[in-house]
Amino acid sequence: MKLSSGWEMEGLKPVILMVLLQILYAVLNVLYKLAIFDGMSMRVASAYRLMFASAFTLPLALFFDRNNPPRITSKVLFMECLCGFFGGSLFLNLYFAALSLLPATFMLAINNLAPAVTFVMAIIFRLEKLNLGSVAGKAKVLGTVTGITGAMVLSFFRGVEIDIWSTHIDLLHRNHPPPHAEYANKLLGLTFAIASCCSFSLWLNIQGKMNGKEYPRHHTGTALMSTMGAIQATVFALCVDRDWTQWRLGWNIRLLTVAYAGIVASGIVIIITAWCIKVRGPLFASIFNPLQLLLVAIVASLILNENLYLGSVVGGVVIVIGLYTVLWGKSKEIEEKQRMDELVSLQITNNNKGSEVVDVDVVVRSPQIDDHKSEQHNNIE
Repeated sequence: MKLSSGWEMEGLKPVILMVLLQILYAVLNVLYKLAIFDGMSMRVASAYRLMFASAFTLPLALFFDRNNPPRITSKVLFMECLCGFFGGSLFLNLYFAALSLLPATFMLAINNLAPAVTFVMAIIFRLEKLNLGSVAGKAKVLGTVTGITGAMVLSFFRGVEIDIWSTHIDLLHRNHPPPHAEYANKLLGLTFAIASCCSFSLWLNIQGKMNGKEYPRHHTGTALMSTMGAIQATVFALCVDRDWTQWRLGWNIRLLTVAYAGIVASGIVIIITAWCIKVRGPLFASIFNPLQLLLVAIVASLILNENLYLGSVVGGVVIVIGLYTVLWGKSKEIEEKQRMDELVSLQITNNNKGSEVVDVDVVVRSPQIDDHKSEQHNNIE
């Protein structure tokens, strides 16, 4: 029984950690809202976040890669520069611009479009094939269309206000703008939100190539990306924000926000996520993203006095359905690839032993791979 309990706890560790990460991210979005209300420039916040991230990840890279120092070529530096731009400086500046104009719940709902947008970009850049003939391909296309539909509902359908609870607590102490100004802010914020989602998705495609072929060193790669992004974001902020008081950090919400964002969100969270992906795979990490949306919706309603409308709920649910449809299609695609790899390995083994060549196309359609392996083994004997 003790052994069984130990195995159960070991299996629960990734789940507990991923739930904890969503809580940490939810806290981060609330801190951003408070920093925006305090008057902090989000361009300066982006620069400071990446500075803290660089300062945290560089020592980790030096420690973990000390025995086998990675070779950094000009091509690697260029690609890390792109990663720092699309996944760091550009993404954060667009994200913060959208967050200053939109409710935190709305912003996170749009962020759940990232897998669908990543899939579309992978098709455009020919990193993936559409493959409508397979179940996986159809699921990814259906999930993408569903996610986009949810985003349109979220953006253009408001509906009645849903008043689940009312604490009358508003840490932002906002005066709500007139309807025409609120609508203009929503459209501009939506533009920034979609642009940030596209930037993040483009980074995912570049990062996938980096991890797979060009530079499969997670710690050093993250440190280089954070450093490149910090340089870019700092130069941009210095060019735009000439008010030096914006760069002054005291013992206040501004220091707490950028330190938390850099050390926790861009440091500890990435390390834990990398461990969970190593143990349970990349899709396992993705399925927890909607939990962050739920947590932020609750917290924003309780302490930021953000109104929740029927259109936001319906649109958010449709986006989450699209997200899980894309992830399900991706999981089926991975299963098919693993099955194909097993069959190719089996064919090579049989060829080396001089046995009959396995017809891969025929066997791929058979769901009982283990039975086929057993039958081939008996034939060899």
